[in-house]
Amino acid sequence: MTIASSPRLLALHGVRLRGRAEAEVVAEYMGADPRSIRDELEALEAQGHVEHRPGRFAGFSLTPAGRAEGERLLAAEIDEHGLRPHFEATYGEFLAYNRQLLTVCSMWQLREVAGTTMPNDHSDRDHDQAVLDALDSLDHHVRPVLAALCDGLARFAGHETRLRYALDRVLAGEHDWLTKPMFPSYHSCWFELHEDLLATLGRERTTEGSP
Repeated sequence: MTIASSPRLLALHGVRLRGRAEAEVVAEYMGADPRSIRDELEALEAQGHVEHRPGRFAGFSLTPAGRAEGERLLAAEIDEHGLRPHFEATYGEFLAYNRQLLTVCSMWQLREVAGTTMPNDHSDRDHDQAVLDALDSLDHHVRPVLAALCDGLARFAGHETRLRYALDRVLAGEHDWLTKPMFPSYHSCWFELHEDLLATLGRERTTEGSP
């Protein structure tokens, strides 16, 4: 049975994953009702769990108290529903693919020429096509892992959708969608999925592989 997270958890966790963001952005990212997320964020602001800043980069951000409250809710959610063993096992599978994605991204950014590793200028079409084929294969094999995450918690469906969209853009020839930073590229979406898993299980990225 897929569990729907509470609006309070979605609000706090959405701000954590998005960084500073307005309520509508958090709601869209988490697949939640915009009004319920705005109401939650306003209540959380009154409680000192988030703060809203105006200006060019306006939005809500977590306070230390809000991060702690979000972590409490995340732990309570998977423990109350008996999902921790499921997520621990699925996360172990994810880490194997995480290492593969690191290799794919490295191959896209670097290539070996006459025994020397140098930045990939994308002049070698065979090399680039091999990278794209490896990404497509990786994505195909990781899909059952994503499905297992979605079977546990409904909020993981957004990660699956974003990864599929980024992959489609990459395979259509829009290669910024592979590794471009500060952009919803495949690598960026994968990084956010990894962060969600770490937060859900109460782990730190410093002890795990990246992205």
